[in-house]
Amino acid sequence: MQRPTVVSKAALAASDRSTTVKLLHIDSSALAANSVSRQLTAAIVARWQDTVPGLEVTYRDLDADPLPHLTNAVLGGGDAAAAQAGEAAMQQFLAADVIVVGVPRYNFGVPSTLKAWIDRIAVAGRTFKYTENGPIGLAGGKKVIVAEASGGEYAGTAIDFVAPYLKQVFGFLGITDVQFVRAERVAYSPQHKAEAIEAALASITTPLRQAA
Repeated sequence: MQRPTVVSKAALAASDRSTTVKLLHIDSSALAANSVSRQLTAAIVARWQDTVPGLEVTYRDLDADPLPHLTNAVLGGGDAAAAQAGEAAMQQFLAADVIVVGVPRYNFGVPSTLKAWIDRIAVAGRTFKYTENGPIGLAGGKKVIVAEASGGEYAGTAIDFVAPYLKQVFGFLGITDVQFVRAERVAYSPQHKAEAIEAALASITTPLRQAA
């Protein structure tokens, strides 16, 4: 039996004040209905909707609606549409108490569309700042749940460039509550895929309020 997820005080503070807990649901897989990571994020979000009354969910599909990658024009402020899209992504991130991210493993790393999103939320002066003693994250108090899908088996190995990277990125922004739900070896065989999905779905925890 899986232990229930203890939701941080910050993540449920809004609920304690009779306001809404906000969840940002992000998918990045290019496989649409055939995506394992999308299946996992949908199940995670459904679990939160069943458990947290009045949960407000915002959905972003980075495959269907990708953010522009950083270019000279984007960084220089010469692309107004890209700047507007980036600010919208930032506002969604800042407003969220809980972030559920679907991450398929492509060529050992995260999809470039997800990297483009990360580039829009990791902004000095907004989600982190530099000090004389080093960088400080400004986006703490959020919970991140990563739904990771891999064709092979990489977690905990020397060639796992997904989990360490995401932990580093979110940690840099001040977010230390990062949980992973994994389905691995999904490309080995139909049986491996089915068993991996079943195990991943069974590992999804139920959010509980943290005692005051």
